[in-house]
Amino acid sequence: MSRLRAPHALAVLSGVLLALSFPKFGHGAVAFVALVPLLAAIAAAPARALRLGYLHGAVAALGLLYWTALTVIQFGRIAAPVAMVVMLLLCLAFALFPLLFGWALGRLVGVLGPRGLLFAPVLWTATELLRAHTFFRFPWCLVGYATIDVLPFAQVASLFGVYGASFLVVIVNALLALAVVSPADARRATASAAGVLLAWGGLGAWALATPVQETGRVRVGLVQASVIQDEKWDPEFAERNVARHERLSREAAAQGARLIVWPESAVPSYFDHDPAVASRLRALARQTGAFVLFGNDDLEFPPEGGRRPYVGAKLLTPEGELALRYRKMRLVPFGEYVPMQPLLTLGGRYAAKLVQQVADFEPGTEAAVAAGPGGRLGAFICYEAVFPDLSRAFVRGGAELLVNVTNDGWYGRTSAPHQHLAMARMRSIETGRTLVRAANTGITAIVDPRGRLVARTALFDETALVGEAAFADGRTLYVRTGDALALACLLAAALGVAVARPRLAPRDPARG
Repeated sequence: MSRLRAPHALAVLSGVLLALSFPKFGHGAVAFVALVPLLAAIAAAPARALRLGYLHGAVAALGLLYWTALTVIQFGRIAAPVAMVVMLLLCLAFALFPLLFGWALGRLVGVLGPRGLLFAPVLWTATELLRAHTFFRFPWCLVGYATIDVLPFAQVASLFGVYGASFLVVIVNALLALAVVSPADARRATASAAGVLLAWGGLGAWALATPVQETGRVRVGLVQASVIQDEKWDPEFAERNVARHERLSREAAAQGARLIVWPESAVPSYFDHDPAVASRLRALARQTGAFVLFGNDDLEFPPEGGRRPYVGAKLLTPEGELALRYRKMRLVPFGEYVPMQPLLTLGGRYAAKLVQQVADFEPGTEAAVAAGPGGRLGAFICYEAVFPDLSRAFVRGGAELLVNVTNDGWYGRTSAPHQHLAMARMRSIETGRTLVRAANTGITAIVDPRGRLVARTALFDETALVGEAAFADGRTLYVRTGDALALACLLAAALGVAVARPRLAPRDPARG
């Protein structure tokens, strides 16, 4: 392999390995070595670090987000070539953050030599935080999520959130990469990597063995009616779909469920504007003697005119009274709203068509919490499960149990439902709360406060998952301090890059 091509091949390999760190085709253990090729490439060619970071990010995004093309083709009614272009543009946008990482790390390696790789965890964590809070806010598959497959290592999220797990994963990668590129540092770097893994895994194993302090328990019934996406909003199937949810709810209640949860958008009409549906749901709560939480959109008509649609969820008491109304605060880009609409609309008729076909919902403003059977609960919707600060807000508001309602029917049998569940599980560890998750087509699950799967369904099963869920009221360090580590990394990264002044390499006469 030529000297010119080798760094680029390593960046591609690293992108492939990062994609294989996530389900359904990979395993989280791969993440502990996935970045080694990229870091070694940057150490060997710091002048090309920006390009290497971008190449790595684009390849990783392609492996992680390929399913977006299938979604656009099937449900956006967009031609396959156009859908592929949309998916590739998303991958290139995703890759801007690894590009930034590569540029910053190359700058530091240019000053410090191979030992500059030890700044990689700071820079990587900083760019993950930026991805979560800038551009179109897409913190999908942060590298720390890979540790959910190796649960002792995921427990650090209770201290520093998923960003803490990312930080430690990249530390291990950086030490291994240093051992590869610097023979003088090889022994010390390898021993340090082993020490980090041993201490990190040992503390995580201790956390897993520590009992959760429960304040109560409830038997939950999580309804997975498996309504295929093409029929979900079709009026012809509305009656059948609601009846399917009712039947499964009664089966769950017969097994002792006191909290019944329907998935996102399970009720295909507006509760406030459809008295017949509202009466039917209230009757179900009274007849089963259970709290019923269901996904249901809201529609407001403000005095100044127009309409304001919201993606929502509601909770009924066993008496049929409305106890909670939650409106989704973090909307799905290109699914529930279109970021940068004016720019996209100017992009030609296919871009304009895509904008027109995306729903334009309003975001909610409050992390609402309500009393449920045995404790207080907070419910968040679908894509919101990938935002650690949001679940933290529910717990700080008094939630003792987290409920996630989602509709992953858009994704079919691709990697996306498995990735989504892995990220949702991290919310339990961060907050020290049980998470109960009702998904339209799966994967429905009960997750304990350590991120362990207590029970789960298979994709596209029509079933009600019934099991015990614990309430808890303690606060983890992450709930108390939030993303302090990630913010410190962002500040340190900015200062480090500002101070670094790479030496100019002497001109090579052979290159002219």
